[in-house]
Amino acid sequence: MIEILTTGAANCVQDLGRFGYLDAGVSRSGAMDAPALELANRLVGNDPNAAAIEVAIFPFRMRFDRAALVAVTGADLPVTLGGTRYPSWWALPVSAGDVLELGLPRRGARAYLAIAGGLIVPAVLGSASTDLKSRWGGLEGRGLRRGDRLETGFAPAALGGLPAGFGLDPETIGRGAADTGAEVPIRVLPGAEYDVFDQAAVDALEAAAWQVTEDANRQGYRLSGPELTLRQKLELHSHGIMPGTVQVPPSGQPIIQLAEANTCGGYPKIAHVIEADLWRLGQAPVGSRLRFVRVDRRQAVAALRAQRVLIDRAAAFAALARKDTARPELLTALSRRDTNS
Repeated sequence: MIEILTTGAANCVQDLGRFGYLDAGVSRSGAMDAPALELANRLVGNDPNAAAIEVAIFPFRMRFDRAALVAVTGADLPVTLGGTRYPSWWALPVSAGDVLELGLPRRGARAYLAIAGGLIVPAVLGSASTDLKSRWGGLEGRGLRRGDRLETGFAPAALGGLPAGFGLDPETIGRGAADTGAEVPIRVLPGAEYDVFDQAAVDALEAAAWQVTEDANRQGYRLSGPELTLRQKLELHSHGIMPGTVQVPPSGQPIIQLAEANTCGGYPKIAHVIEADLWRLGQAPVGSRLRFVRVDRRQAVAALRAQRVLIDRAAAFAALARKDTARPELLTALSRRDTNS
């Protein structure tokens, strides 16, 4: 059992999402940074889809009623346990009564906290993910509150020869500092109505630095930049859309649909963010700037395959560390960072 001590309404229980119900108007939900949630689970030996906590409001504090193995991934932020500072992308053992705190991110926007054994919450349509828009899933369909208590599954917490835990170097899993710099590169494919936009709009899509406005949440981000205009007036019936769809309403300012995306809409679609880059949007805070980069389908598929290879490689290292923590070379290979950083 864990108890929430400090939190915000946007912090919630998530897994990898709710699939197969778009035709019924049910959005995917799930983690805004799915690879980070999966790797948090893989670090502690969970199923990749186990329920974990997505943290978007900081500081976040929680207390453990029993010993456990936990992992924090996602944003680059300070992790504090019993007065000791750890980096993110780290798995560490906790004892009964320990308080874990996640501080303000230095880079990124969301952290993921997985506990060995996973969180025990009722599944809704096959998923534990919270849909804040529809108010179902997770813990009563809402964000976490102070005093909430969540049941966890049982799993051994011992780490033997690595009492300080072990972690991953973000550089080795495609999470370098360049990905969270002044302009976040976002690869896109042309949308269904791409050719209906005038040449100035097509040029501006890639040339401009698009700012994430304050109108940003799990449903989508409204961007600010040059006005994107059509060659001619266009009327569309509502049709299916997905996370990553870049729509352009009459204002000419794009909207990117995200984890809790509407399942249908009638605005023209100028682009689609490739699946391998959706996590970058999840880690782009309000005020950050996005730079769209057009790619083709072959490049989009290759990027997704490369991401999968990095995730599986990191998961294999984590499994090795949990099974043979007496080997000191593992700490060098896996962490490559000082736990006091």
